[in-house]
Amino acid sequence: MKIAVYPGSFDPLHIGHKAILEYLTEEGGYDCTYLIVSPQNPFKDPSKALNARKRYEAACEAVARHPELKVKVDDIELGMDPPNYTIRTLDALKAREPENDFTLVMGADNLEGLPRWRCSRRILSDYDVIVYPRRGYDSAELLAILQEHCRKRHIRCHVTLINAPLVDISSTDIRHALTRGGDVSGFLM
Repeated sequence: MKIAVYPGSFDPLHIGHKAILEYLTEEGGYDCTYLIVSPQNPFKDPSKALNARKRYEAACEAVARHPELKVKVDDIELGMDPPNYTIRTLDALKAREPENDFTLVMGADNLEGLPRWRCSRRILSDYDVIVYPRRGYDSAELLAILQEHCRKRHIRCHVTLINAPLVDISSTDIRHALTRGGDVSGFLM
């Protein structure tokens, strides 16, 4: 099977995430998307790890409300020792399901930093990557820079930009609105 691997904090899961999941289900050609709730992104605040199980359960509830999506919330990272590097997750999925082909899903905001990720050469060599647009990031320009980086280092670079919808909302925006007492129900998945 062709599996899209969509990792993130998902704190909380919102309509922007849903738009990406709809795209992957309807237009992406994937048999399923594994939504990977990351306990702790190595580049972010370590306190996120404290509510990982709660975020996982909330993601399961949100996805259950949308049976039309071909999505499985996967807890593979919750059972892994930190740090939660993407390459470790992809390799663990491949070891668990060797018959499947896995493609990493990321936002354009992560494209520029990808060469600094742990084992980025292996991510680019062993897995396909698809990149969805994010406001404020020139996806095509960032991809060209990454391709040049890869060309100079003789790294396979199978990264594809997808024409998924751009939804200008973030989990951070939602959390800030909640602390101010705002109604965010229309933004949640």
